[in-house]
Amino acid sequence: MICCREEVSCPPNHVVNLLSRTLILNLPCVPHAADEAINLLPLQGKIVLKPGVLPDLPQLQYPGVGVVNALYVAGGVRSVELGSVMFGHFDEHGIEQPSPLELVRLAFPRRVYTQSHFDYIIEVIEQVWSERDRIPGHRITSQPETLRPFPCHFEPISH
Repeated sequence: MICCREEVSCPPNHVVNLLSRTLILNLPCVPHAADEAINLLPLQGKIVLKPGVLPDLPQLQYPGVGVVNALYVAGGVRSVELGSVMFGHFDEHGIEQPSPLELVRLAFPRRVYTQSHFDYIIEVIEQVWSERDRIPGHRITSQPETLRPFPCHFEPISH
């Protein structure tokens, strides 16, 4: 698709509206510089200044995975975990080290979604936010040695 430069540089009102609604909920989030995505902060960490969505879950229970699953189960909203699954690593003793920050990313291709799509996403986020204390931690049941985020398998940890 070819767009003029002015169209690409204008901030989409839909994302701005979604961001303002998450702020009203006091949901910690970080807007993407290009206004094409927002990052929800599911865990309070050293870098995060606001309390997170799931501050009581340890990072190695992958709270981002819990939020991603909750968004999908509640309303089919697809997102991605950008935290300890994606950026964590194992130290020289084989002990898993979490990422310094846990994010859940919602990305929005330009000119694809209408305001009604965003209203629906807001409703799903509000539902997940109101039921966040029911989101379980997760454990990894299988993972490859390389490219862990893609074929990694999880199971919920009982409350």
